[in-house]
Amino acid sequence: MKKISFILFLLFFSIGKAATINVGANFPMKKIKQALALAKDGDTILVHSGIYKEGTILINKKIYFIGKNFPVLDGQNKKEVLSINANDVVVKGFKVINSGHAALNDPCGIRVYDKNNVTIQGNILDNNFFGIYLQNSNNCIVKNNVVRAYGKAEQLIGNGIHCWKSNNLQIIGNKISGHRDGIYFEFVTQSVIWRNISNNNIRYGLHFMFSNDDAYITNVFKNNGAGVAVMFTKNVKMFNNYFEENWGDSAYGLLLKEIADSYIFNNRFARNTSGIYMEGTSRIKVEKNVFESNGWGMKIQASCMENEIVNNNFLKNTFDISTNGSLVLNTFNTNYWDKYEGYDLDKDGMGDVPYHPLSLFAVLTENTPSAMLLYRSFMITLLDKSEKVLPSITPDNFIDNKPLMKSLPL
Repeated sequence: MKKISFILFLLFFSIGKAATINVGANFPMKKIKQALALAKDGDTILVHSGIYKEGTILINKKIYFIGKNFPVLDGQNKKEVLSINANDVVVKGFKVINSGHAALNDPCGIRVYDKNNVTIQGNILDNNFFGIYLQNSNNCIVKNNVVRAYGKAEQLIGNGIHCWKSNNLQIIGNKISGHRDGIYFEFVTQSVIWRNISNNNIRYGLHFMFSNDDAYITNVFKNNGAGVAVMFTKNVKMFNNYFEENWGDSAYGLLLKEIADSYIFNNRFARNTSGIYMEGTSRIKVEKNVFESNGWGMKIQASCMENEIVNNNFLKNTFDISTNGSLVLNTFNTNYWDKYEGYDLDKDGMGDVPYHPLSLFAVLTENTPSAMLLYRSFMITLLDKSEKVLPSITPDNFIDNKPLMKSLPL
């Protein structure tokens, strides 16, 4: 009797145990959709190498969906490739290619519909309209994916990683290129963007809209149409990022528009048209950043107030600072300016003469851009020198009272 009970227990346990379903040319199961129909919550579908052209693949069960040797899911330029409509799904190890292209329904390589705790990790997404799309989804992880497209105009391509109306997301270690925006956040809160490389995108490497209490840390945004835009947002932390080679008539490393109560710390802005462009910002602390070889280190519009620029290095910029008004409601303290020509008699490491970082020529070109034709002329050099001795046009209170004599070791 005990032996029969033990056998029944083992039978019951084996029935309830999660199964692994193999899919591939050398297995009885040839189609992914057949495996999904048989799978139960908790099962693993292991897809072996090959090309799978099955239209839109819908995952509506809590499963592990794993690719071995990067099997290809091909949307044949017709439809969305992989749709996830279940919680607690893991998608790993696939090459997802050739979604449809349509502005009306935004077909994607991988899309999550209103679900939680989904992990999308270690995939290659190539030539999709949108790469990865998280829609009204919480506690999701998008990690170590390669997301690339070949868009030529922003209206003809979607975003690489698009997140809408979600919270507690982790966007980590992805490489994104060739999309409209590399990473896009709209109404996303309590989330982190960490260690991503976003380059050669048509519009922005990263685009924030109405997304509060987020952080982006140790990312590279290089050679995008206009760098990074953070708009209509508050409580954003921007740490240890690289903003590089974002050139163009209206380009910048970082655009801040109508944002408040945020912290920009230890970033590098190099070879951008403008390192930071600030409009309508308030209570932003810009600390220990490097602004090097930009057209403008920072453009701070007159609509900005209560911002603090402290302990930064300004090196080899054409213009360190520019503004479009005479009202100054921001403070500059203990920054290093390579154009500073003062002295330090008391040897405390700070110049004894305050520094006016806003040059007369920067004011002139802000109002008359064509004046840049005179840049490096003897007449402009003479005007700038005269303005430093007897300020008349630049605001008196646009000043760093304690400029550093040596650059900070950032």
